[in-house]
Amino acid sequence: MTDNNDENSTGRGVHAVDRRRFIAATGGLGITALAGCNGEGEDDDAGVTAEIPSLTEFRGSGTLASGRPAPGGTSIEDLPDLSGDLNLYIGGGEGGIYYQFVEMLQEIYPDFTVLTSDAGSASLAQTVVDEVDAGAAEADVFWSIDASSLGYVADNDAYEPLSDEAVGPVPSAFRGGDNAWVGVAGRARSVPYNTDELSESDIPDTVADFPEVDAFQDSMAWAPSYGAFQAFVTTMRLQRGPDETRQWLESMVDAGIVQRGNEYVIAQQVADGALSAGFGNHYYAMRVLNQRPDAPIDLAFTQGDAGALVNVAGALAVKGTEKADLVADFVRHLLSAEAQEFFATVSFAYPMIPGVQPVGGLPTIDELSPPDIDLAELAELEPTLELMREAGVL
Repeated sequence: MTDNNDENSTGRGVHAVDRRRFIAATGGLGITALAGCNGEGEDDDAGVTAEIPSLTEFRGSGTLASGRPAPGGTSIEDLPDLSGDLNLYIGGGEGGIYYQFVEMLQEIYPDFTVLTSDAGSASLAQTVVDEVDAGAAEADVFWSIDASSLGYVADNDAYEPLSDEAVGPVPSAFRGGDNAWVGVAGRARSVPYNTDELSESDIPDTVADFPEVDAFQDSMAWAPSYGAFQAFVTTMRLQRGPDETRQWLESMVDAGIVQRGNEYVIAQQVADGALSAGFGNHYYAMRVLNQRPDAPIDLAFTQGDAGALVNVAGALAVKGTEKADLVADFVRHLLSAEAQEFFATVSFAYPMIPGVQPVGGLPTIDELSPPDIDLAELAELEPTLELMREAGVL
């Protein structure tokens, strides 16, 4: 999984998802071919058989993906078949993985065709709102990497509520009000630390205490240019106010925290022993461990504050869509056992349904203690950037 600063799209691109790329795209993930051994469904109208790959073929490859228990939740084979055309807007740099899953659905359902358009999450959210305001909405579904862009569309009344059946498997904290949107994959803020130098008990329960920890002096890192880090600071600003947040940032600078260009580099340097700890999204350490199972790195989570923020990628139905039933069934597929296993083992995202375990022995999402905030408020970024500049962080 990526954050706003991982977005590769500089402009809007339109694509018809290529069924033929499915085999090549998924081969590296351990997905081989349509086995049809998990069940079959018959499309009565078209007489086309939907062949569903075995569950293991939705899994990624590597240490963290092997030996997992069978996930719970609703299987694709128990969901209505997908049929017809769907216009999908994909916001953010996670598009490659999203495309792969869409290709899998098209392989399963030969009568299902997806036309996609991708761009940065914020700009595509604005496009959705502008098109709805103009009475010319083109998309049926907006699938974005962050809750703030989904919240922007919802706040501008450019959505159709999703059905209770579609959003039901997901905890209420990861849904929009009025069923405006639903999370399909989560990412948690975390503290990667080197296990040769520190133990979990050395990591404070609140980020407010970090500047005073001797073990972190001149040996901890953050990546202030990252969208995920800025969402973390925004959360602190919303919880504790701008003055206290500025003071915390300045205290961390005084404690010698170092800057890195991205959070994956931080995780790698923690594993190498060049840093004792850092701030980062949880999946970067998982990437390191998937490649280097013996690397001395683990994750700690704070309690109830910005350091425990859980943001989500999610989907919503665009206002004016005439395919509400197809949209609802598509969303249910994103929350199926197979899809959640796919997101968990390919991008190491947090599953959004209780029956699917996160990778690598991570605590389940209901075992985390995220702050009590409305994720849509993370869209209010400019005051955060101004505050970070004042503190000399940007």
